[in-house]
Amino acid sequence: MSGSAQATGEVPETGASQAADEPREQRLGPVVRRRQQVMTGTADQRLLDSRGPSDWVHQDPWRVLRIQSEFVEGFGALAELGPAVCVFGSARTKPGTPDYEDARRIGQGLAEAGFAVITGGGPGAMEAANLGASESGGVSVGLGIELPFEQGLNPYVDVGINFRYFFVRKTMFVKYAQGFLVLPGGLGTMDELFEALTLVQTKKVTRFPIVLLGSAYWGGLADWLRDTVIAQGKASELDGELFQITDDLDEAIRLVTKP
Repeated sequence: MSGSAQATGEVPETGASQAADEPREQRLGPVVRRRQQVMTGTADQRLLDSRGPSDWVHQDPWRVLRIQSEFVEGFGALAELGPAVCVFGSARTKPGTPDYEDARRIGQGLAEAGFAVITGGGPGAMEAANLGASESGGVSVGLGIELPFEQGLNPYVDVGINFRYFFVRKTMFVKYAQGFLVLPGGLGTMDELFEALTLVQTKKVTRFPIVLLGSAYWGGLADWLRDTVIAQGKASELDGELFQITDDLDEAIRLVTKP
């Protein structure tokens, strides 16, 4: 090949058939695409072509940027929050019930103790805890999640963030809380509880208090962990000490806020 052909990238006619038989290769930053995986056009072309399909926004490379943006927004919104406690509980807890009033009083007590209250931002026990914190002049935070049946952030949230991704939301719960206070709840509450227990057990986070309110509700779970999981060697005796159960609201607040 002549120097002129090398400079322009032209392929001499005599080598055209040979070049067509060779595997095609495309380098896009650190990504190499070959054969049928070579993409036609350029990224700028696809970006600027308003007539093209819009499904590219749902592909994994774009999701990375959306995930990154959620971390940036969350860190930025909560960086100066100060001491805070996460309160978990059921979205199905009805106003006027004992569980709702307990959550409300807990929100009040945490705010009076100088702690911001972080919840999942939804209705039920979360709403009650946010309401209590707001009534006592505390900072009321709601970290919502995009769900097909979610009602959105409750009206008592002062600082609210809606997340697309559960794992980003969970990071915010753990990073900005000094303790978890868990009221009776369903599968979502269980998920948040065991996420916290696992992180503490595996020393991924500095140990912090995890307090469960309601011995009648949580006692069966504690018994199962002790008599089945720990007894069969699936967890250690120390794992049974990662959380505490109480029926006393003042004790729950004290346990979760003590230095």
